[in-house]
Amino acid sequence: MGQPPLLSMRDIDKYFAGVQALARASLEVGRGEVHGLIGQNGAGKSTMIKILTGYVHRDGGEILFDGNLVSFASPQEAQANGIATIYQEINLVPYRSVTENICLGRERRRMGLLDWRAMHREAKELLARFGIAIDVRRPLSSFNTATQQMVAIARAIGFDARLVIMDEPTSSLHDQEVEVLFEVIRQLKAAGVSVIFVSHKLDELYAVCDRVTIMRDGRTVKVADMRDLTKLDLVTTMLGRAVAQAAGRQARTGSADASGEKLLEVEHLALGRRVRDVDLEVRAGEIVGLAGLLGSGRSETAQVVFGALKPEAGEIRVKGAPAAFAEPADAIRAGIGFCSEDRKYEGIVPEMSVRENLTLALLPHLAKAGVVDEARQREIVDRFIARLGIKCASPEQKIRELSGGNQQKVLLARWLCMNPKLLLLDEPTRGIDVGAKAEILGLVRELAAEGLGVLLISSELEELTQSSDRIFVLRDGRTVAELAGEAIAEPAIMHAMAHGEAVRQEEAAHG
Repeated sequence: MGQPPLLSMRDIDKYFAGVQALARASLEVGRGEVHGLIGQNGAGKSTMIKILTGYVHRDGGEILFDGNLVSFASPQEAQANGIATIYQEINLVPYRSVTENICLGRERRRMGLLDWRAMHREAKELLARFGIAIDVRRPLSSFNTATQQMVAIARAIGFDARLVIMDEPTSSLHDQEVEVLFEVIRQLKAAGVSVIFVSHKLDELYAVCDRVTIMRDGRTVKVADMRDLTKLDLVTTMLGRAVAQAAGRQARTGSADASGEKLLEVEHLALGRRVRDVDLEVRAGEIVGLAGLLGSGRSETAQVVFGALKPEAGEIRVKGAPAAFAEPADAIRAGIGFCSEDRKYEGIVPEMSVRENLTLALLPHLAKAGVVDEARQREIVDRFIARLGIKCASPEQKIRELSGGNQQKVLLARWLCMNPKLLLLDEPTRGIDVGAKAEILGLVRELAAEGLGVLLISSELEELTQSSDRIFVLRDGRTVAELAGEAIAEPAIMHAMAHGEAVRQEEAAHG
């Protein structure tokens, strides 16, 4: 680039409660450049953006914007200096009009009064760039999510920003609306505006980005022109797994019976843009891995199966019978348990004891006339503490005082005491130490050997290849590969993640 970059973040450090979230991370964006920012969960992307826009303060490094050293104290200050951010979660005022949302903070006035005519005109003109013609006087909440997302983008553009940050802007948009957004991005680039584009969809990066910064574990690990990177390069760099290094990984040599009862069958499952066409199945005594990059639809698929989300299309069968669970309680009654990805916010109840957390789902079966059978409850808790090796001072200890691995064991015990037939595990080893990971995965294998069916979602390929009897790979909400036996290998999984090819097990075994 002939002229200095618009943005330069150098050697950025950040600690949260003593844990390093960023380590000498960097990000450089040229003038009039569309720059991709990618990485898995915990890579540091969001923290970098929050530091840039003044949500959090850095602990080290420097930021230059338009040649000047800056340290914004708030998002408002960043916005006033030409940086606009569009978040994945729509951050607007739903009961105010579209015009009010677009012009909020920069209202036009005439003779001391709000100039509604000018603001309505501006709102219409901005939305017209997206091909949207709506009544801008109506409340934002009266429009669908895609339109609200377009309003958020129009608001950001209306600030005449020199840098627009788009964090997963296509998550709520349909394909046609995505194309409109891409055209707007190209217009911004032509006008000299820079864009930071955060996305987990590889095809989107190639469609609009000039360069990309890849982050992993709080560090910037690669910066390159998009034209110089293959999709496989992107995937392997994000995961930190070179194909040559991964080639020797051995799959689980389990004893799952291929003729075992089909506990779960999912066909052509669809829900918005996150789940487009998912097929998978789980048999009794089998561990089935579900692989895919962040945003591929893994967690949403499990949530639909468990009744937490409602599918728009497709069929779910449990033990051969059609299942359309209205709520998770229906799935639980059908013998399905679910450990969600977010242990802290969706799993444990931190101020409750180990005993209370462990028997939370079982309480309706322990109570008669509203009174809990405490003797039976204690017997069950003691049995599962011993079986899973849960380390706690006593069953009455608050669960928040336990290590992450022991918290995860309590959550597993919560479902095991229900005697389920199928267990959905979403990132069961995230955030726990190596020893605890090995214990939990060993426990999962024991449960499968006893006949439990397990759907294992994990971002760690080694974890999947060494634990799974079969693996289904998702890409952009679709099942693109099914691997079994010797065909299970990290290179095959990464290839499917990158290229979206339907590499079925026969092809992988002979390819």
